[in-house]
Amino acid sequence: MYNLRKECILMIYSCIDIGGTAIKFGLVDETGRFHKKGSLPTEAATSGGPGIVHKVRSLIQRQLADHPLAGIGISTAGIIDTERGAVDYALSIPDYTGTAWKSLLENEFQLPCIVENDTNCAALGEWWLGAGRDMDSLFAVTVGTSIGGAFIEKGHILHGACRSAGEIAYMRVPAGRLHDVASATYLCREMACKKAADPEKVDGRTCFAWVRQGDATAAAVLDTFCQNLADGLANIACLCNPDGIVLGGGIMAQEDILRPKLEAALAARLPAMMLPPKGLAFAKRQNDAGMLGALYLLLHRNGSY
Repeated sequence: MYNLRKECILMIYSCIDIGGTAIKFGLVDETGRFHKKGSLPTEAATSGGPGIVHKVRSLIQRQLADHPLAGIGISTAGIIDTERGAVDYALSIPDYTGTAWKSLLENEFQLPCIVENDTNCAALGEWWLGAGRDMDSLFAVTVGTSIGGAFIEKGHILHGACRSAGEIAYMRVPAGRLHDVASATYLCREMACKKAADPEKVDGRTCFAWVRQGDATAAAVLDTFCQNLADGLANIACLCNPDGIVLGGGIMAQEDILRPKLEAALAARLPAMMLPPKGLAFAKRQNDAGMLGALYLLLHRNGSY
């Protein structure tokens, strides 16, 4: 009976993670437990920023019809002015730059709202309730269509002077920019090229299926990808000296293949004393991480955590 009463008084928050492909959403209590979650297509290319705003407003209206909310946490693509809660710059979503989420949602719903970059939120979610729970500091690397990063220390995000700290897609390594040589896009494109396959039909699952089948060409492409990524990870370790590096993104689910390759490549680049003490960790919260990071920020700002 005690546990039931305790659960009943938990506050519920709307947490929304806006990406270029999907808008993930959940009703989450202050412990980080999801009571309901789902996703819908962003349709960024066709509806742009105004369409996303309409979808999010409609979503919150439906959530409020089901349950009272204590606040709204927005994790979103783009460079974010966290004080104003607005999108300063969005490269991949048309007409999204300038979207003032905080004022828009607080005025309409009379609820506190925080807004933060999606990679930063995902890193914070992993630090709070995921792969980085035992780390004071971590650098999170998300490998997907591009490659992004964020540095977390004791629950604080390093934003930088222009709020672009962690934008490692632009980092230069011997093979080129990390975006061009260490993203999932690069891996799939190179795999399709070397296998003379239709690039439209080659995704991460295809790449690793070939590797698991013992395909020598696929293995060579993956090795090059891992060497390029390890160059970036070595730079991160030298610059930030985090307790650990957390690797996320769809292809990082292939931990059994990637971990030994990346650990060996990283050890070959740095003295043992410069390696992250808690090593490489693979993201545990995956699609939930961004929403959990937004919740942490909302709770922290309101003094509830």
